[in-house]
Amino acid sequence: MKNRNFLFSLLTLIGLFSCAKRGTITGGDKDITPPKIIGSNPKNLSTNFDKNTIKINFDEYIKIKDLEKNLIISPPMKTNPTITPQGAAAKYIQIKINDTLQPNTTYSFNFGQSITDNNEGNAYKNFRYVVSTGKTIDSLTLEGSIKDSYQKEIPHFVNVMLYEVDEKFNDSIIYKKTPRYITNTLDSLKTFKIENIKAGKYKLVALKEKNNNYKFDPKSDKIGFYNQIITIPDKSIYELELFKEELPLKFKKASQASGNRALIPFEGDSKNTQIIAKYKGQEIKTKLTKLANKDSLQLWFQPIKNDSIELEIKNGTISEKQILKLRNQRNDTLKLNLSKDKILNLKENYTVEASTPIEKIDISKIKLIKKDSSNVDFKINYDELNQKLDFVFKKEPEEKYSLQILPEAIEDYLGKKNDTLKTSFSTKAISEYGNLKLNLQNVKSFPIIVELTDEKGKTLASEYSEKSSTIEFLLLEPKKYSLRIIYDTNKNKKRDTGIYLKNIQPEEVIHFPTEIDVRENWDVNQDFDLKQ
Repeated sequence: MKNRNFLFSLLTLIGLFSCAKRGTITGGDKDITPPKIIGSNPKNLSTNFDKNTIKINFDEYIKIKDLEKNLIISPPMKTNPTITPQGAAAKYIQIKINDTLQPNTTYSFNFGQSITDNNEGNAYKNFRYVVSTGKTIDSLTLEGSIKDSYQKEIPHFVNVMLYEVDEKFNDSIIYKKTPRYITNTLDSLKTFKIENIKAGKYKLVALKEKNNNYKFDPKSDKIGFYNQIITIPDKSIYELELFKEELPLKFKKASQASGNRALIPFEGDSKNTQIIAKYKGQEIKTKLTKLANKDSLQLWFQPIKNDSIELEIKNGTISEKQILKLRNQRNDTLKLNLSKDKILNLKENYTVEASTPIEKIDISKIKLIKKDSSNVDFKINYDELNQKLDFVFKKEPEEKYSLQILPEAIEDYLGKKNDTLKTSFSTKAISEYGNLKLNLQNVKSFPIIVELTDEKGKTLASEYSEKSSTIEFLLLEPKKYSLRIIYDTNKNKKRDTGIYLKNIQPEEVIHFPTEIDVRENWDVNQDFDLKQ
């Protein structure tokens, strides 16, 4: 009996032990509660504020992160306050004012997403601490939304600002001074709300900045603005379209790139530029091309050693002279760069890029042959500005081509000639492409530019229509496309951006709301109501 009781007790203990080993201590539910403010000195929404230090206390340890991105102080201060602690956990935030505050002004400190609890990282979202140096807290607001004037995607962290319109105001103030009020869309919002505004007249401006100094830099920033002066209070909802201004044409100092070439950097649109070069008072023969993917022109001339030439640059009302000093440098050599693509789209021409400007082409020394060894008739269009040779010929589907450029077929302006070049490429079957037919509805004006783009907004195909609402894109590579329509108001066959100082908004762009899936051997018939 004793043995049975002992055995029963032993088995019971083993069972309890094994049960205990199966479970784990979880510590309860995960903390998802953000920290809470238990007090501040001075109190939030205080008036007659005249302190140098503000202290805000929390019910748990907090951390401050990404303060530079998140903190918005409105109106901006000339010298930013010192905010501690940063990088270390504490139960408080201290703001030390390092600037002389304006009288009778309401100041707000919006911390965005920067305040989190120490353990789980729960954010105290958009906490605003507000004080006034006057007797009252300004309480008016202004709301609106942000969009990009050309791209479908809307940028994050856009500053939206109000400039007070008084006797000192002029349009150029946005280049030199900070605004009266400011807010930011942060990293997830497409809307904005400026709070604690006093009644008055204002200029409304949005900036997607590089330097984040609340001043417009046309070289790096995008801008959006409302054309008219706003009177607060105003319950209207404003939409601002961001655009990148095209810089006015400006030429920078020319520099020598080789023994026979100079680079002339520029800003703006260099189209129709003319450059006259003189050596010892006599005009010399030159060629002008554009450096690929760079804002620089290339001026080509016969090699000159250890001397200088005088350049006269002209474009419209611009006329300026420069002296280009030359040193003994190696000359450029002729190289023909064949396309690396082995598949040629049925709508495209085969292109060869030249390293130097081409002077002569002997087409009799160039052969284009099909897979059955028969010759293909072709012509060559030479684009001197971009130094490209386009081989134009009738392309057949599912065909293989061989291109042979024999020695001395192509000669550059220095008299240098090519060596033998060979390449091959082929075309695909028509069934491997797709077609897209667009039926545009409620087009308010013509002409329009219709662009198919990739997901990043790069234009892949474009059509121009002066009167037709039916647009066809044939032989498209199978993929998903985005679509945008541009109203070409000034009829110059390109999309024009805005100009802030002339109060000109960019030409209107309308995006199709979803991607269009073009598949192999498929015709897509797509309606697009431009009023929606």
